[in-house]
Amino acid sequence: MQHPVGYQYNPRTGRAELHDFFAVLLNKVQLVTFPHVVTAAYMTAGAFVAGIAFWRFARSEGEIKETFRRGVRTGASVMLVAGLGVAITGDVSGKIMTEVQPMKMAAAEGLYDSQSKAPFSIFTLGSLNGEHHKAIIEVPGLLSFLGTGSFTGEVKGINDLRAEYKAQYGQDPGAKYYSPGDYTPIIPVTYWTFRFMIGVGLLTAGIGLLLLLTTRRGRAPTNQWLVHGAIVLPFLPIAANAFGWLFTEMGRQPWAVFGVMTTANGDSPGVSAGYVATSMIAYILLYAVLIVIEVKLMLAAVKADLPPDPSPDDDTDAGDTDRPLAFAY
Repeated sequence: MQHPVGYQYNPRTGRAELHDFFAVLLNKVQLVTFPHVVTAAYMTAGAFVAGIAFWRFARSEGEIKETFRRGVRTGASVMLVAGLGVAITGDVSGKIMTEVQPMKMAAAEGLYDSQSKAPFSIFTLGSLNGEHHKAIIEVPGLLSFLGTGSFTGEVKGINDLRAEYKAQYGQDPGAKYYSPGDYTPIIPVTYWTFRFMIGVGLLTAGIGLLLLLTTRRGRAPTNQWLVHGAIVLPFLPIAANAFGWLFTEMGRQPWAVFGVMTTANGDSPGVSAGYVATSMIAYILLYAVLIVIEVKLMLAAVKADLPPDPSPDDDTDAGDTDRPLAFAY
C-alpha cells in the first residue's frame, strides 16, 4: 500500500513538510486522477452545450435551426470523446486504487471475503453487511478485472483487510462510531455512489450518442422524450461528478491521510464548533446568492436570440468596433 509521498515529518515543528515536489507531482495516483477529473469536466461542458442547443433547436425555425443543430452535434461529440477519456482513466484509476487503497475497492462491491474471479453486482437487495444482501444482477469476474486487469485476479475482502489494518495500525481508528480494529468505510455509501457514478455517466454518454444519431444528415427530431432528456442532460454529468467525489472521499474513511492520520484525529483543537458552524453558514449563504445570480445570467444567455450575421455589404472592420457585452462571469 502507498502512503503519502514527497514529505517528511519535522519533530521540531510537529508538522509534515514537503521536501520533494516532483514526487508529489509525479505520484501515480495524481497522474491518473488529474486527467480523470479534466475529462469529466469536458464531458460536463459538452453536455451543457448539447442540452441547451437541442432545447433551442427544437423550438427554432429556418436557418437558425441549422446553427443549433451544429451546436447539438458539437456538444454531443465532445461528450462522447470526453466520456471515453473518463472511462479509460477511470479504469486505470480503479486498478491503482486497488493497489494503494484496497479497502475502497472491496467496499465498492461489499466484498467481505477475498476472492479470485470476483463478480461485480449491478445492484443488490439487503443490508450490505456481509450477511443479508443478495446480488440481483451479477457480472462474473468483472470486479477482478476492474481491480487487477485480469478476470481471474484476486481482490482482497473486507474481513481480511480489517485484520491486516488492525495488526498494522492498532485497535483504535479514532472515531466514536468505529468499533475496535474496524477500518471500514460506510459500505452502503461506497457501494451505491460507485454505481450511481458509473450509471449516470453511462446514461449521459447514451443520450449524447442518441442526439448524434437523431440529428445526422440534417434531421430534426421532434420526440418530446428526447427534448425533455436534453433539458436534463446538463445536470447528469454534474450528478455523476458529485457521486464520484462522494465515493472517493467516503471510500477512504476513516482516514484523512491514508495510513498516517485518521479523520477523527485530523481536527483542529483550537477551532471551536461555533466557529466552524458560523463559517459554514456564511459560505452556504454566499454560494446560495452566487448560484441565484449565475442561474439568472445563464438563463438570460440561453434565451437570448443569436446576433444577426454581418451584412456582406458592410465594410466596417468588426475588429475595430466595440460591440455590447453578451455575457460576463
